[in-house]
Amino acid sequence: MKISVLTVCWNSAATIRHTLDSFFAQNHQDKELVVVDGASTDETLAIVRSYAGQGLQIISEPDRGMYDALNKGLALCTGEAIGALNADDAFHDRSVLGKISATLADADIVHGHLDFVDNHDSKRVVRRWRAEPRPRNGFRSGWMPAHPTFYVRRAVAEKVGSFDLALKVSSDYDWMLRAVELHGFRVATMDQVLVDMMVGGASTRSLRSHIGHNLEALRSRRRWLGSGFLDYALVAKPARKVRQFLLRGSKSPA
Repeated sequence: MKISVLTVCWNSAATIRHTLDSFFAQNHQDKELVVVDGASTDETLAIVRSYAGQGLQIISEPDRGMYDALNKGLALCTGEAIGALNADDAFHDRSVLGKISATLADADIVHGHLDFVDNHDSKRVVRRWRAEPRPRNGFRSGWMPAHPTFYVRRAVAEKVGSFDLALKVSSDYDWMLRAVELHGFRVATMDQVLVDMMVGGASTRSLRSHIGHNLEALRSRRRWLGSGFLDYALVAKPARKVRQFLLRGSKSPA
């Protein structure tokens, strides 16, 4: 199964080598990396181009933000499966794409565990996201997958369509909600760490960003799931994350 990995970046010279190295180290051979650069003004593009070769597509032009760039990348992906790897994140080990491919043999969507790290040299874990199978009430219960671990078959991506540019920090949540809740696709949970994610992303860097993400997520549930003005997930979703910090010192699954 050919897997397309989509990386969007802008002035990411400080971190993107870790991302690229982790992709090209994957022992799954049938893969491509689609890099959508937002017209960086630092060394990002030069670094990406230094990896040029088979399985790498690059586009560099101004965009309207991360989700606009993701939409451009989706249009370029040629794989049978598609996922995204942020420009400051890395695959946990060399086997990740191979295991995703094997799991997608009997599923339409997969997701797994994620470790938040303070940097990719020490790999010191500051928070652990442990994936859980979709509960009966799905996104209504406060459950959600970790987007950097979320891989789908091409048919899913085509059915779900574009990321919603009206959502500034939670369009990935909205996209996953539509994929999981609206079309009856088969979802598999992988009991292993797939991605090491740098802390400080757009939806997690501050209390204000957490609040903004949760309010936009509520907006998405209202639109697609018929939630009310307030719903259970508005409280349950943040509460689920408390456990992630408590798991910081525990051992990662293989």
